[in-house]
Amino acid sequence: MAASSSDSTAAAIHELQQQVKELRSAVTQMQSETEQYRAENAELRHQLQKTQTASAAAVGPQADPYRSVPPAKADSVPAQSATPKANRTGSLEERVASLEESTQLVNSKINDQYQTKVESASKYRVRLSGIVLLNLFNSHGATDNQDFPSFVSGPGKGTGSLGATMRQSEIGLEVFGPTLAGAKTSANLQADFAGGFPNTWNGVNSGIFRLRTASMRMDWKTTSMVVGQDNAFFSPLSPTSFASLAIPALNYAGNLWAWTPQVRVEHRFQISGDQNIMLQGGILDNLTGEFPSDSYFRMPSAGELARQPAYAIRTSWTRTIFGQPMTFGAAGYYSRQNWVTCTVPGCPQPTDHYIDGWAGMADWQIPLAQRLIFTGEFYRGRALGGIGDGISRSVVFDGNPGNPSTRVRGLDSIGGWSQLKFKVTNTLELNAAAGVDNPTTSEVRAAAASQPYLFLPLFVQNRGALANFVFRPRSNLLFSAEYRRLQTFQLYDVSNTADQFNLIMGILF
Repeated sequence: MAASSSDSTAAAIHELQQQVKELRSAVTQMQSETEQYRAENAELRHQLQKTQTASAAAVGPQADPYRSVPPAKADSVPAQSATPKANRTGSLEERVASLEESTQLVNSKINDQYQTKVESASKYRVRLSGIVLLNLFNSHGATDNQDFPSFVSGPGKGTGSLGATMRQSEIGLEVFGPTLAGAKTSANLQADFAGGFPNTWNGVNSGIFRLRTASMRMDWKTTSMVVGQDNAFFSPLSPTSFASLAIPALNYAGNLWAWTPQVRVEHRFQISGDQNIMLQGGILDNLTGEFPSDSYFRMPSAGELARQPAYAIRTSWTRTIFGQPMTFGAAGYYSRQNWVTCTVPGCPQPTDHYIDGWAGMADWQIPLAQRLIFTGEFYRGRALGGIGDGISRSVVFDGNPGNPSTRVRGLDSIGGWSQLKFKVTNTLELNAAAGVDNPTTSEVRAAAASQPYLFLPLFVQNRGALANFVFRPRSNLLFSAEYRRLQTFQLYDVSNTADQFNLIMGILF
């Protein structure tokens, strides 16, 4: 059995070697043909030059326009010699052009032989993409995160940091599958290195690989179905920022977002040549923004304990204006949550507390001029910590969660963001954005009065603003600089601020 396996391996290696030899022979032959075409091209050019010289000598010097010569006789000699000259020259020029096209074709084929391709185990095409991104940041104030902050965690007078990171670099794969039931199939996977830090020497520079999105699509002419972990389709927009790719900019400051497992269906109605309406609806994993209770074993969150998914719908209208799409959208979101209290050891029996999380949302993208675009989103809802609202909180407790009599209430909130984009040129754009997340202060105050130690710090509002430029001298090269300011309010009129200046360089592939 071992000898047979060894023989088959040797035969496979021999076959691969033979194929490599044949490929090298083909490349050598193509190179030889290219040299031959180039030689013929040079010879034809030489013949063309000799023909043009002989024709010019036969015609003779140009006639003096001021000589008194009868027009008919003056035009007769050039007319007789010009016709054969044009025919000969045109024929040679066509042959030269044909040979040049053949040479370019052969050269492109040779280049294809030397180009490295992304190889797949299947016969379907795979495309690799991503960005290598460097962020140099200078931060002032105490924030939840040093390199891409979301809110101010507390007083930070005299504090600050200077650093750099590559962990916002991304890598992606796109797979283009077969046509099934009239639909084009495809899949997309995106990941980065912002999943935390390993417990090792200089671990801050060794970001943990993290899944962002992984979705599969079936696209018919007017209908699409998406299955997998994808963006929150009911909140499709985000401010433009390369300083915050690991999480969307203005997170917890008015920008709702989530990368959530989901199944959704989209249908497009074409009203006219430049107008359409899209309807979207789907179910999503019912997440509530809680940190995992275990780093290895998965435990259900409050939304998953309700034993039903979250639901979302969105409709949008789009038309073209100033050569740009103008879109208005409206969406709704609902999730049933079960927050269980009295789960500590010795508690007589856990108590279920069912909360209805919901949101109404609007989004817009309005071209104000040829190069000026106004975008934004607005929402009003309750218990939305799982999609970036409530400054990470979905509910408040009116007492100790270990007590079965403690009441649980969904945290109401309102917020949104807006951005103004100015495209100075095709390679340079300027962006300015601002947003706010505003939980209901009275609910936080009531919870703090009954059990204050559970809610420190007591956030009641988070504001964010940013301004940046993005310069792309080439399609795969970008430079950017951004200034960001955060202001987070706590109970009893306490507010803290922080700001950050970020320099960015990225290469896309």
